[in-house]
Amino acid sequence: MAGPEAGLKRAHFKDVRLPVLLLLPQLAILLFFFFIPSFRALGQAFFLSDPFGNTVHFVGFDNFVQLLRSANYHESAQVTVVFTVLQNLLTIAVALVLAFASDRVIRGRGVYKAIILLPYAIAPVIAGILWAFLFNPAVGPLAHVLHALGFAWDPNRVGSDAMILVILAASWKHVCYDYIFLLAGLLAVPSSLLEAAAVDGAGPLRRFFTIGLPLLMPTMFFLAVMNFVYGFFEIFAIVDAVTGGGPAGATNVLVYKVYTDGFVNLDLGSSAAQSVILMIFALLMTLLQFRYVERRVSYDI
Repeated sequence: MAGPEAGLKRAHFKDVRLPVLLLLPQLAILLFFFFIPSFRALGQAFFLSDPFGNTVHFVGFDNFVQLLRSANYHESAQVTVVFTVLQNLLTIAVALVLAFASDRVIRGRGVYKAIILLPYAIAPVIAGILWAFLFNPAVGPLAHVLHALGFAWDPNRVGSDAMILVILAASWKHVCYDYIFLLAGLLAVPSSLLEAAAVDGAGPLRRFFTIGLPLLMPTMFFLAVMNFVYGFFEIFAIVDAVTGGGPAGATNVLVYKVYTDGFVNLDLGSSAAQSVILMIFALLMTLLQFRYVERRVSYDI
């Protein structure tokens, strides 16, 4: 009787130096760009130092206590949660519509997919500058359209307009990532189920909502977690290019506040404490999603 590992091939190395050399580049990247900065931030969070690092005092948990009592930090946390939830919903919804439309496109399907995947090849800062220009209240063409329709659009002064602009830019940049997974999930749906539903008289939309969408729930759950990580950690460049955290902190998400407090205000201890709290909070939320939310995910039709 064949075991569970029957048919699997294993790589055998006679010399340990070859696998070590193959792993060395990735290990070096993790060491210098993740582990060392993480440990430095963890240590810096318990100290108070001047901007040049000449005077350093151990303050224990004082940096964390001041942060938890700070109204500005609470406001930034609320902004981050609102942004992440709205960006997550919008990105998945748009990607789902685009993935469904891919099955309906007959001519020019390759061009259609290439246009959708194009934003993923654009650097985040370039994407942010592009959206900032398009919706600039003075020279932006799309801003002029909104003004012509009677909307008083001004993301430079109105916080809600700035938040909408950042959400749109972030979703546009990330929607192609969700689209790839959702399209792959739709293509993996058994054609026999779709054909049987079509014979029973179900239209394309009904087949999608009764067959395709339930089978996509595991993929959508995975994308929700990845979008959550994206909204907390990978949005810095877009926020910096579009609004710079303004106006009046309306888009000052946590990851951008870490930068402004540490590199602009030169409060290194507070910035390090914020980065530690942000990492712990993101890990806890991810664990909660996998432990509790995943139980409500249907893996069957």
